Amino acid sequence: MPNRDNKDLDMNQKSLIFPDGQTQNIPYIHKIGVPPKPNLLKEFKTIVKETFFPEDPLLSFKDQPKSRKFFLGLQAIFPILEWGRSYNINKFRGDLVAGLTIASLCIPQDIGYSGLAYMKPQYGLYSSVVPPLVYAFMGTSRDIVIGPVSVVSLLLGTLVRREFDPNTDEYLRLIFTATFFAGVTQATLGVLRLGFLIDFLSHAAVVGFMGGAAICIALQQLKGFLGISPIHFTKETNIISVLKSVFKSAHNGWINWQTIVIGASFLAFLLVAKYIGKKNKKLFWVPAIAPLISVILSTFFVYITHADDEGVAIVGKIDKRINPPSIDKIYFSGENLVKGIRIGIEAGMIALTEAVAIGRTFASMKDYKVDGNKEMVALGTMNVVGSMTSCYVATGSFSRSAVNYMAGCHTAVSNIVMSIVVLLSIKFLTPFLHYTPNAIISSIIISAVIGLIDIDAAVLIWKIDKFDFVACMGAFLGVIFKSVETGLLVAVVISFAKILLQVTRPRTAILGKIPMSGVYRNIEQYPEASKIPGVLIVRVDSAVYFSNSNYIKERILRWLTEEEENDDLQATKIHFLIVELSPVTDIDMSGIHAFEELYQNLQKKDVQLVLANPGQQVLDKLYASGFPDLIGENKIFLTVADAVHTCSPNLNHEV
Repeated sequence: MPNRDNKDLDMNQKSLIFPDGQTQNIPYIHKIGVPPKPNLLKEFKTIVKETFFPEDPLLSFKDQPKSRKFFLGLQAIFPILEWGRSYNINKFRGDLVAGLTIASLCIPQDIGYSGLAYMKPQYGLYSSVVPPLVYAFMGTSRDIVIGPVSVVSLLLGTLVRREFDPNTDEYLRLIFTATFFAGVTQATLGVLRLGFLIDFLSHAAVVGFMGGAAICIALQQLKGFLGISPIHFTKETNIISVLKSVFKSAHNGWINWQTIVIGASFLAFLLVAKYIGKKNKKLFWVPAIAPLISVILSTFFVYITHADDEGVAIVGKIDKRINPPSIDKIYFSGENLVKGIRIGIEAGMIALTEAVAIGRTFASMKDYKVDGNKEMVALGTMNVVGSMTSCYVATGSFSRSAVNYMAGCHTAVSNIVMSIVVLLSIKFLTPFLHYTPNAIISSIIISAVIGLIDIDAAVLIWKIDKFDFVACMGAFLGVIFKSVETGLLVAVVISFAKILLQVTRPRTAILGKIPMSGVYRNIEQYPEASKIPGVLIVRVDSAVYFSNSNYIKERILRWLTEEEENDDLQATKIHFLIVELSPVTDIDMSGIHAFEELYQNLQKKDVQLVLANPGQQVLDKLYASGFPDLIGENKIFLTVADAVHTCSPNLNHEV
């Protein structure tokens, strides 16, 4: 047995001749296997499957009878058929309590959010009746609460008001048209499994956009909070225009002090309630019912004191009808159709981003899975149906979803309970809201949107990634100093700019050997890592495409020049350049041409090019192009350690 081992060792020895004439016997080095010929059709199918169908939606349909396939098909469209089979009275108790709790929160919020969209109060309430019912049957999140939200309401109102006056029938028609196409956009993304597109809007940009929108929303509420008449208040949303309008109103005496007293008193009450709920999680119901209590108390106060006769603005009459049909008001032709599509896409994407983020957040907290594509179909369907039943764009609300979660909801039945309560409120309670002061609605919205300003997240973004912070602040400043859509545009542009910068200017690093190991790491990250005499090891930390291939080639040559200038002082010359390719996930023809040019440049310098650990995708393309024949197949190694063993004659091999 020992003789056999020695024989194997001898057979695996080989002699290497180096440029300086030295020879050395080294152990056998593992070689990279020659890949099989690539199958273009198979490769294309793999890419499509991983992009659009990472989990095969038809897997559960295999080998099933037709009746079973039909039921599974319905179950895929309506997940309630799946989880509804295990529903029981204990779960219903939790959902009932949660539904009643979020209903008490959403009624006053819906009235206020409809004002952000420059619509009558009943439209906000309508949007918490039909969309939640549709979502409950089609959605996959157990915790998300559906209805109007502040940011989308402000965005929709801002965009549509630029086309028509809010008091016209055309304004309402364009709102419903935009809602219809917002739903079509969302559902299309889900059906075509294009949900990954919303990931192009970075988290940092969303944080900045939401924070800026929250400030704009709060500024817009100064009109109701200070009792300023709409004719004296600016139609712009930026901070400069709003503050000018406020100062002008104060100077001319257009502010109502009774309104300020009412608004400030109840805003303080709401903030104290929110603080109590934040300090003690068991008292989550305190901030949840505080808005409804504020509405009841303030309405009663205005009614008995006749404060509306003293200039305190009130909500006024709310239509008692339950979701009248509106399909005849949607534009399906003409120039307003194009406007509706454009506004709908913008509002739909923002609504989708917010809903998916909320759904994922609570799903991770309860350790269950949310199907992103089914969520998009559900959100899209509910908005399409909503546009036909007098609703405007609805999505997931973070504040209401948080209350729903803490109230102990188990399933989307809490949305059904909330929807029924809101429906009954429209039918029987709206006459009591006639004397509700606008200042209370403004106070409720201000207290709600404060949570959208996430300073801790902005500070963390600054610590982690300065470019991300630029995207965050760009979106934030764009919203508060220009407009909501400008901030959104800035957020998207900066997010794409970051992607382009990372793609066109990828990182590279010089590697050194960690002492007493065969591991090679970035010498800047590991100062104890030592360079190998006569060998330069460079790692490329990106796929190599036409967009960055020339930069990578030039960067590697600059590394080589810098090393040679340093080595001239030590009378050591670089003989081998090892390029570590493990982070390189792909390469195109431009990338291969760049490596060919790199090889030619190295030949002039009498430096040999060696590749280490290329992935299968990269190796397939290198062999298809004939690149290994150019540099020699014995110049491609499994690991950096193997390449160094081969290239460095003076390396002291450590165990």
